[in-house]
Amino acid sequence: MAYFRNNAVNLLNIHYAIHSIALTGAGAFFAAYLFKAGLSVPGVFLTFAAILLGRFLIRPMIIPLAARFGMRLLIIAGTLLSACQYPLLAMVHGVGLALYAIIAIGAVADTFYWPSYHAYFARVGDDEHRGHQVSAREAIAALVGVVSPLLTGFLLVTFGPRIAFGTTAGIVALSAVPLLWTPEFRVAKTAVGAIRAAMPGVLLFMGDGFTGVIYVFVWQVALFQSLSENFMAFGGALAVAAIVGAVGGLYLGRYIDSGGRRAVFIACGSLGLVLLMRAAATHDPGLAFVANAMSALGGCLYIPTVMTVVYTLAKGAPCTLRFHVAAEAGWDIGGATGLVAAAALAWWGVPLWAILLLAILGVTWQFVLLRGHYAQRLATGLAE
Repeated sequence: MAYFRNNAVNLLNIHYAIHSIALTGAGAFFAAYLFKAGLSVPGVFLTFAAILLGRFLIRPMIIPLAARFGMRLLIIAGTLLSACQYPLLAMVHGVGLALYAIIAIGAVADTFYWPSYHAYFARVGDDEHRGHQVSAREAIAALVGVVSPLLTGFLLVTFGPRIAFGTTAGIVALSAVPLLWTPEFRVAKTAVGAIRAAMPGVLLFMGDGFTGVIYVFVWQVALFQSLSENFMAFGGALAVAAIVGAVGGLYLGRYIDSGGRRAVFIACGSLGLVLLMRAAATHDPGLAFVANAMSALGGCLYIPTVMTVVYTLAKGAPCTLRFHVAAEAGWDIGGATGLVAAAALAWWGVPLWAILLLAILGVTWQFVLLRGHYAQRLATGLAE
C-alpha cells in the first residue's frame, strides 16, 4: 500500500490514534457528564458554544506564533493543553469556576491544536492518496474507539470521575510523543491571497460545524437520556458503534481517490439517514443503540469525503495554516450557530428528536458544495 510509505503521515496517525483514546473515550462522555453533573440541556449546549466563540476570537494569534515557532510545536502545545481539560471536568458540579476554566482552556487548546494539525496533515499528505490516508486515520480512530468508551465507562462507575478523567489526561499528554520525530514547518509572515484561497474551506467548514455540533453534542445528550443516564450502557453503545465504523472506514477511500462523486452521495445520504434514525430513537433504548451504531459508519463515510477536499485545497493554497485558521473560524461560526439554536429550542421545550433534524440543513449545504468540488477534482485529473 503506497499510501503507508509516507513516514510523516504514519507518525501523525500514530499520534492521532493515541489521542483518539481520549476523543472516543472521555471526550465522547463530555456532554453526557456535564449533564449528569448538574447542567441543564441548554446549559450543556451553551458551554460548547462558548468554547467555539472563544476559539473564534483568539484565532488570529496562531499565525505569528506559527511563524516564530512552527506548526509542530503548536500541535504539541495544543495537545498538552487539551490534557488539562479532563481533570477539571471531574470537578464540575453545575455552573462554577471549574466549568469556566474548561471553557477558557478548551478554547485555547483547540485553537492551537486543530488548525495546526489539519494544516500539517495537508502539508505532509499526498494528493493522489489523500482519501486513503484520511480513511486510514479514521479507521484507526474507530478501532481505538471500540475499547476506550468501555474503559471510560468502567472507570467512571468503578473509580469515579477523578480517576477516569485523570487517566485520560495522561493518555492525551502521551500522544504528543510521536510528534517529536516529525518534521517542522515554518509559516511565512505574509502570504498574498491566502484568505481568498481559504473561502471554499470556510464555506465547507461552516456547514460541517453546523451539522457536526448537532450530530455529536445533541445526540450525546439524547442517547445518554435514552439509556437511562447509565455510563456503562452509554460506553457500550459507543463501542459497538466503533466496531461498525472500523469495518467501513477504509472502504470508502478507494471511491474518493478514484472518483469521489459516488462518495458524496453515499456520505451525505448515509448521514441524512442516520439523523432520521436518531430522531426516531430518542425514546427507544434498543433503537437508539442501533442508530448509534449506524452513526459511526456514517461518520467514517462522511469525514474522509469532506477532509479529502479540504486537505487538497489547503495544500494548493498560498499558506496551509492560514487556510485552516480561516476554515476553522468558519467551523466555529457554523458550530456556535447550531449550538445556540439547539439551546434556544431546548429552552423553549422543543424535544431533542426535533432539534436533531436541524442538521439536515447542514447536510444539504454540504452535499451541494461537495458535488461541485468533486466535479472540479475530476476535471483537474486528481481522480479518474
